[in-house]
Amino acid sequence: MFDVLSRMMRTGILTETFPASHRIAQLQKHIHGVYGRALGIRVVDAGSCNGCELEIQALNNPYYNLEGFGINLVASPRHADLLLVTGPVSVNMAEALRRTYDAVPEPKLVIAIGDCGACGGAFGSSYASCGAVANVIPVHLTIPGCPPAPVEILEGILEAAERMSGELHS
Repeated sequence: MFDVLSRMMRTGILTETFPASHRIAQLQKHIHGVYGRALGIRVVDAGSCNGCELEIQALNNPYYNLEGFGINLVASPRHADLLLVTGPVSVNMAEALRRTYDAVPEPKLVIAIGDCGACGGAFGSSYASCGAVANVIPVHLTIPGCPPAPVEILEGILEAAERMSGELHS
């Protein structure tokens, strides 16, 4: 037991740094200013390897506490304000993605997560893949990485909410 404790003391904390709390307060103000309530996010897997989904689900753990910021993952696009789309869009998912996008009420945001969502990644465009999410629906923000860290995804959501707030108030 002593060996484990001493190793923990020598190693230190290995997790990434968390966004500053003042930035979190700004996010909550923006979300409530734009939507008047919590921000609803619908996650759409358009053909990914599930690496990005694992990082998105990590946002729900107690360390990141996504729901504590006023951000909820929702099951229906009709309850969503923002779409998080992962993976290169497979040909079989293109129509489903378009229908999901159409079902989200205005104002709506779309964030393409990961290298695959941003440009098609290693899969690119082929007979089975439409490539980037932007080839199928309009994208407001891309978050690069394979997969991006939860903090990067959270900061991307922050940036998209700030952009939307600026567009609505101008």
